[in-house]
Amino acid sequence: MKWTGKVVGGFIGLMAGGPVGAALGALVGHQFDNAVAEGDRLSGPGPGPGPGGVPPLETAERFFISTFRVMGHLAKSDGRVSEREIDAARSVMNQLRLDSTQVAAAINEFTRGKQPSFNIHEEIALLRSACAGRPDLVRVFLEIQVRAALAGNDLKGPVRRYLDRIASQLGVSEFELRQIEAVLRIQRGGFRREYRSTTATSGAQQLDLAYKVLEIEASASNDEVVKAYRRALSRHHPDKLKANGLPESMIEHAKERTQQIIEAYELIKERRGIA
Repeated sequence: MKWTGKVVGGFIGLMAGGPVGAALGALVGHQFDNAVAEGDRLSGPGPGPGPGGVPPLETAERFFISTFRVMGHLAKSDGRVSEREIDAARSVMNQLRLDSTQVAAAINEFTRGKQPSFNIHEEIALLRSACAGRPDLVRVFLEIQVRAALAGNDLKGPVRRYLDRIASQLGVSEFELRQIEAVLRIQRGGFRREYRSTTATSGAQQLDLAYKVLEIEASASNDEVVKAYRRALSRHHPDKLKANGLPESMIEHAKERTQQIIEAYELIKERRGIA
C-alpha cells in the first residue's frame, strides 16, 4: 500500500493550489511512492518487531494508518466525536483526493483510533520508527493533525494537550508545533485580507501571528526583525531544503512557507513603517 506520497503530495498540493494543486501533488506523490517502493526492494528485509511486538510496516503504510488513527483518537479526546469533527476528517480525506478504497480504509483507521483500547503511545512510537531520518514526513503528519483539529473544534479542550504530547514523542518541540498552528491559521484567513477587512483586534492577532511565523518577539527591534526575516527565508528556501534531502513531493510546501514568510514580513513592515 504505497500511499504516503499520495497523502503527503495531495496535502501539499492542496495548500499550494486547492483541488487542482491537490491533484498535481498526488501525482507527484505517486512518483515518490514508486521511488520508496524501489528503495524498499533494493534495501532488502526491514528490521524486526517494533514496540509491543508489532511488526513494523513500511513507511508508506504506517504513515497512512497512523494519520487517520491519531486523527480519530484526537477527535475522541474529549469523550465524544462531534459532527463537526467527523466533517473535518472527511474534508481532509476529500482534500487529499483519496479514492473510494482509500477513503474506506481511512474511515476504518479513524474508527480504530476512537476505541478505548487504542494505544496512542505505541502508535506514535511505530510512526517515529518508520519515519526515522525523514523529519519532513513527521512535520507533514503534524500539519495534517493540526489542520483537522482546527476544523474540528479549533483546538479547544484536551485536543491541544494531546497534540503537545504527540509532538513531544515525535521529537517536535512545543514551539515548532505552535509555529505549525500559526501558519495554518494564517492560511485559513490570509494576512492581507484579514488586515484590511477585520477589526483592530483581529488585525492585532494577525500581527501576532506574523511575529510567530518569523519566530521573533513583538518587542524585537527593526534590525532584529530584518535579520529574523532573512534567517527564516534561508531556513525555508526550497532549493536549500531540496539540497538537504527534502523529497520532491514536498517542494511546493516549502514554496508556500516562503510565501507566508514574505507576507508576514510585509505586514510587520507596514505596521512598523520599515522602509
